[in-house]
Amino acid sequence: MPRRHLHMTGADGAALRAALRDLRTKLDVPREFPAEVLAEAERVARDPRLPEHDATDLPLFTLDPPTSLDLDQAMHLARRPGGGYRVHYAIADVAAFVTPGGALDVEAHRRVTALYFPDGKVPLHPAVLSDGAASLLPDQDAPALLWRFDLDGDGRVETTEVRRALVRSRAKFDYAGVQRAIDSGTAEEAVALLKDIGVRREALETERGGISLNVPDQEIVEHDGAYTPAYRIPLPADGWNAQMSLMTGMAAAELMLAAGAGILRTLPCAPDGAVGRLRRVAKALRIDWPHHVPYAELVRSLDPRLPNHAAFLQECTTLLRGAGYTVFTDGRTPDPLLHAAVAAPYTHCTAPLRRLVDRYTGELCVAAAAGVAPPAWALDALEGLPREMAEGNRLANTVERESVNLVEAALLAGHVGDTFEAVVIDVKEREPLVGTVHLEEPAVVGRVESPADALPLGERIRVRLTEADLGTARILFAPA
Repeated sequence: MPRRHLHMTGADGAALRAALRDLRTKLDVPREFPAEVLAEAERVARDPRLPEHDATDLPLFTLDPPTSLDLDQAMHLARRPGGGYRVHYAIADVAAFVTPGGALDVEAHRRVTALYFPDGKVPLHPAVLSDGAASLLPDQDAPALLWRFDLDGDGRVETTEVRRALVRSRAKFDYAGVQRAIDSGTAEEAVALLKDIGVRREALETERGGISLNVPDQEIVEHDGAYTPAYRIPLPADGWNAQMSLMTGMAAAELMLAAGAGILRTLPCAPDGAVGRLRRVAKALRIDWPHHVPYAELVRSLDPRLPNHAAFLQECTTLLRGAGYTVFTDGRTPDPLLHAAVAAPYTHCTAPLRRLVDRYTGELCVAAAAGVAPPAWALDALEGLPREMAEGNRLANTVERESVNLVEAALLAGHVGDTFEAVVIDVKEREPLVGTVHLEEPAVVGRVESPADALPLGERIRVRLTEADLGTARILFAPA
């Protein structure tokens, strides 16, 4: 996309900081942890319930953003002597630190999920745990739920095991560094196998009709106290890493289904006409979609760096709405059962430092794998988890959306009347004069309203900024 040379400084200053404080108040975001929660966290950080099995000799590594400290997962990948692969996947064992009914547990149920603001994180657990003793930081012994998968040469799971173990990560890697090492051929085998296994798991996902959308992420970047929106296009390494988590979530769902009790992450199939609408959008965006090509296969062929492809991927997210949680007990088959995007039963279990439900699914899976009844505290909480998680996810989505809106409004406040190059990434089906535009510089996504002509979906247009109000976090464009 052509860039208009316009000097933009990061959004900073007292006004933005005050607006973010007001947003926390408006949304009733949890503040500091109560004293009794902090005291319990300090105590258990020094003396967690350690497992009997010692797997600290397993050379695990983590793959996360460079600044992350709440490291939920670590892995080790190897070839099996007879062919295929062996994957060890360690998940932080938060239950080793949290006593059911204790202050930490009660507070976690109040918070439900970690929240991310441009100026700081609101964690699910105190930092001494989430960024410290419970995190799979390098060169630190930590309790974990250690999964072991044996895969065949195509990446299919042949056997699954999970047990509590003491683990020790040896290295913390980031996506860009891993991608460079794999692309240049300099990655050690345990890291290089991420591509081998990830590509095979992606092929299996396509085969079963699952989809993974590589939608460019809009994120807020902080530098020297200033905040700027930026786009991040997922790397292939992001997708390969996600396949490890998806594989674990599918295996966890199978374990709980076999045991007859658990909680699934579910997503209904797209409503009638939704795929037909996407075909019309693809035609408008000049994306070739032959009738014999399945939707999942088309999505995998798209390049999010191309404006019309990025616009179509954004439209595809409409098929992923309506996700929820389904509880099942007493051996009854849950309804709904499947996650439509995964195209299989699936559950959340790989992010217990940041998401409440994962502590419970992990506990149920360990019990199921051992062939024993799960603890009463895990079963007793199941009924209320779907409502708790729905409320927590709504708050997290609102925080993300409104934080980005505030930073965009602060960034553009002095540029009302200026024009920008943009791509129309969405047009309301029943209101073709209203839509969404994607600016590349600055990295802003905003509402556009045309006074007369229908907006051209997927086309480059020049827009004029007509409103940027920090008080309402509203920005508005019109065709120039």
